[in-house]
Amino acid sequence: MDRRNQEIRRRIALEAARLMAEEGVTSYFSAKQKAVLRLGLDSKSNLPDNAQIEEALAEHQRLFAGAAGLATLRRLRQTAIKAMRRFEKFNPRLVGPILAGTASEHSDVMIHLFADTAEEVGLFLFDERIPFEEDIKRTNSTKNKKMEYPVFRFLAGETTIELTVFPIDGIRQAPPSPVDGRPMQRATIAVVEQLLGTSINSLKPR
Repeated sequence: MDRRNQEIRRRIALEAARLMAEEGVTSYFSAKQKAVLRLGLDSKSNLPDNAQIEEALAEHQRLFAGAAGLATLRRLRQTAIKAMRRFEKFNPRLVGPILAGTASEHSDVMIHLFADTAEEVGLFLFDERIPFEEDIKRTNSTKNKKMEYPVFRFLAGETTIELTVFPIDGIRQAPPSPVDGRPMQRATIAVVEQLLGTSINSLKPR
């Protein structure tokens, strides 16, 4: 790839990352398309891949989020831990930007749960008197087959909690990440607690 195309991809990646961090765009595809329009580029421009946008997003957070960004990440991880403890019977695993450290104030808490049926999770929410919405998440499996998983969403304060329900044996193999196609990183409560301790230390004066 020539230098000009590399520079265009870089500009698109940076603008897409800004849109995700500051305007709450959650889809990599949408962020790319909006970035092309914002930059006044040809719609057939050579687009960056999702991994490049994720890298630019991490860079954006380092450069612009500062202490406020770390405080937001800390708050979201605290919220994630509370939600994971509440759903501990379903072996919760945190995924997504809050785990990766690229979260912004617009990020949802994304948790994978594991149950024999999605109805178990729905009944638990009902018994806990938690108002929720139901949805379906479509993703590829590791064998590149299209899979559908039930999703429950509810609010914890002003933060959206998204619960994706997998079969019990789904804990053995995470679905491909939208970033790089590799199995998604998942974290237990203990791991998130360790990450929270790290983010707290980052906020302390040196």
